Amino acid sequence: MTGDTRATTGGPATLWDRTRQLASREILDTALRLFTEQGYDATTVAQIAREAGVSQRTLFRYFGGKEELLGGGQERFGAVLTETIGALPADTDVWTALRAGVAAVLDLHDSRDQALRRFRLLHTTASLRAGWLEKRLRFQEELLPLVEPRLAAAGGATDGGARTDARARAVVATAFACLDAASMAWVDRDGEGELLDLYDECLAAVRG
Repeated sequence: MTGDTRATTGGPATLWDRTRQLASREILDTALRLFTEQGYDATTVAQIAREAGVSQRTLFRYFGGKEELLGGGQERFGAVLTETIGALPADTDVWTALRAGVAAVLDLHDSRDQALRRFRLLHTTASLRAGWLEKRLRFQEELLPLVEPRLAAAGGATDGGARTDARARAVVATAFACLDAASMAWVDRDGEGELLDLYDECLAAVRG
């Protein structure tokens, strides 16, 4: 799990880029600390800004809202997932492609501790859980055009594409369910082991 040390253009990060990264990391660390100490719903954006030593206006330049302070941008989650899978060769097995997408998403976290705190809050805060489930359904729909051709290439299309569509939905839903199960188990174990290994175990149990 690593942070982004390059500029958005793909070149080496400038001093301005690094300054922005440090500021956003300070705001994010402050938010995660407050969420953990007093709960997500009880923490206000104003309090986060005050504790981080910035104005609310500055905070909103880095993060679009309170939920993004927890998720690091769930829209980014979906974008990285689809971009990673879409960039793989067309003959990559669908399960291999989905695993690569999951691995890329997990690498968005700056550290193991940050990932653990985020997943713990996600799984123990009802409002966050509901929002995540809603977004997850949308992400699943966005992945279908990337998954269907891989299933068809493997011989899955036998009835004009209808069967492939159903299978694609089942495959994508299974991958997300395994990620959920793995992250919950990882939180229960207080971050022991590798989350991606747990994902593999969950997927093997379903497919086996």
